[in-house]
Amino acid sequence: MRWTPQRRQILQVLAATDGHITGSELLERCRKLDPATTPSTVYRTLDVLEELGVIRHSHGLDGREEFHVQPVAEHGHLVCSSCGASREIDAAQAAPIARAFRRTHDFDIFLDHLTLAGRCAACRAAQAG
Repeated sequence: MRWTPQRRQILQVLAATDGHITGSELLERCRKLDPATTPSTVYRTLDVLEELGVIRHSHGLDGREEFHVQPVAEHGHLVCSSCGASREIDAAQAAPIARAFRRTHDFDIFLDHLTLAGRCAACRAAQAG
């Protein structure tokens, strides 16, 4: 793998990212630094970085891939379908769900791909009031 200025820039943007970032957000941030950044360069680099274990992806409710810079604690997401707010759930919180799927379906879930949709307390309160 060649170490190009574009790959260096992508890594710098990822390193400065707190939490999750989509490919399109990464492209936008890179283009602020270098307007010539192409989508193919960003997405090919994301694929390589995931193969190397530097980043990991998950999926939001809308199906978009979101990337996490490693090392990150394995976690899933709770997403409010009303306002879009997102909260992380860690492995300990998701353990009962994982055990239930293993027991009832003989199926191991991958927490980093787990996204549960629902409604947050604020949206429930707004609807009730």
